[in-house]
Amino acid sequence: MATSQTSQSVVVPVAASGNETTIIKTDFLIIGAGPAGGTLGCFLGLKGVIISASPSTANTPRAHIINAAAFECIRDIGLEQECLNNSCRDEMKSHTRFCHSFAGREYARLYSWGSGPKRQGDYELASPCSHVDLPQTLYEPIVLRYATQHGFPCRFSTELLSFDDNPAAEYIVATVRDKITNMIYVFHCKYLFGADGARSRIVQQLNLPLVETSGQGTALNILIKADMSHLVANRMGNLHWILQPDKEISDVGWIGIVRMVKPWNEWLIILFYAPYADTTVIPPNHVLIKKAQELIGDDSVNVELLRVDKWTINETYAEKYSEGRVFCLGDAVHRHPPMNGLGSNTCIQDAFNLAWKVAYVEKGISGKELLSTYNVERQPVGAAIVQRANDALRDHMPSWEALGLMSTDLEERKKIIAELSQDSAAGRVRRSKFRSAIEKISHEYSGLGMEMNQRYNSEGVFQKDEGAWPPLSEDPILYYNPITYPGARLPHAWLNTAVPGKKISTIDLAGHGKFTLFTGIGGQKWRDAAKMVESVLGVPIAVYCIGYGQDYESMYFDWDRLREVEENGCVLTRPDRFVAWRSMTMPEGCEEMLMEVMEKILFR
Repeated sequence: MATSQTSQSVVVPVAASGNETTIIKTDFLIIGAGPAGGTLGCFLGLKGVIISASPSTANTPRAHIINAAAFECIRDIGLEQECLNNSCRDEMKSHTRFCHSFAGREYARLYSWGSGPKRQGDYELASPCSHVDLPQTLYEPIVLRYATQHGFPCRFSTELLSFDDNPAAEYIVATVRDKITNMIYVFHCKYLFGADGARSRIVQQLNLPLVETSGQGTALNILIKADMSHLVANRMGNLHWILQPDKEISDVGWIGIVRMVKPWNEWLIILFYAPYADTTVIPPNHVLIKKAQELIGDDSVNVELLRVDKWTINETYAEKYSEGRVFCLGDAVHRHPPMNGLGSNTCIQDAFNLAWKVAYVEKGISGKELLSTYNVERQPVGAAIVQRANDALRDHMPSWEALGLMSTDLEERKKIIAELSQDSAAGRVRRSKFRSAIEKISHEYSGLGMEMNQRYNSEGVFQKDEGAWPPLSEDPILYYNPITYPGARLPHAWLNTAVPGKKISTIDLAGHGKFTLFTGIGGQKWRDAAKMVESVLGVPIAVYCIGYGQDYESMYFDWDRLREVEENGCVLTRPDRFVAWRSMTMPEGCEEMLMEVMEKILFR
């Protein structure tokens, strides 16, 4: 097996046009230190450099929900517990509320993120991980510390100016500027990763085709300190939609959201501009503080304004994620509002998909063609989450209509809201519309299927002789369909040893930079086949036999129901825990079959 000897970056001063220019040689250069770039530095398992134009990690708590699918990636490198220690979970994030003010009248509430008696079991069956509220301000330092300690130091206040990826050249030339010293540095790198956010300079220079829908609206984020601990006991949840149809509509704050950041004294208030408002105008601080107090609805709460940020509601995705030796991920290639909590989670999963492929190519385990599967697999996911996030925002509109918020006339709005309590035909219709509208919004806060039903169709999985994909459930946004069809996520099932120890998930056995083969009683030959393939191709393959008296037993019989192959068959997963291939039974010549599968997947 050929092995790439990847070392730390090397700094070489050279003369250029009479001035001294510093050349830094590194195999891997990541542009951006957010959830995409920082996490990629953790997952690669190699050594390189991260640069960020920002002076530090995130200074605003933008993304905050980490879902189970992304947490499984973080769990793979042992960071789950540290993330849990810094997060809010369980009851603190249990509801999304719709109310007149935080302290005042409540219209409705939804269970969210796996809470509630109807959905809790679905979430627990889907993954060993749970959803948590972990603001970006806390997540980024965790992953950047890990990345730095594992070979990817980060240089802040350093911006990419340009790059040249000449296919005939040995390396990419990337020119950057230190924003503190104004010094220019030139990186020579084998790979360039564009994780530089919604204004990605790399996407711009590559001229990657973007699909954009304009006119989605504008909002203000105002970060405040406000002690509301005395209010939360009966208002548990991390999102509170504030809807005030009986008041005059202001240009900024037509609709508001109060979002928990730190329980219970730091909050992010999102103020949506009215459809007709001048979005170039940001109200002065005293006006924003007054608006925050109106949304809170308790005069005893003192509000301290920490910062204000304006943002545009995007509906944009790239039609391709890579060009040559340059690969883009995260918000650089998919931009959308924070609905469904899909933003940073998709960034993390982009990185997890890309990292093992780059590592396998650089270690000589696979052919370079494997890298082409990154775009094929992740681009459809990005396009789908952009649509879902914007659809989720649009799903709120019927509730606004039911409360009268879409009318520009105050008296009409008051009449509409009054109908909700009337014993009349109009009142019954109004209440029915409102209830239906709120129930539809559950697709945003209980969208387990959207998070887990990703399906890959590429040369990176072996689907020969499989037939068509099984259909998804009637509501694939709400509900997850665990299957072992190649290209699907490995189903989670709890396992244990015959003499019980600590239970372990199939998710924990898979991953960790290896292919994993699951078999059962009668499938012992797969172990020998895997050893043979491992010795010939140099690809690490872990093998686990699950069944009575085997390596592990499925004490709840969940794996028996989920594996979809006979006991002597097998399910093979990739390092990112997506199913690479399966065999329904033990065939003649299983060694040759496994070799054929691995050679195809690894482009050998």
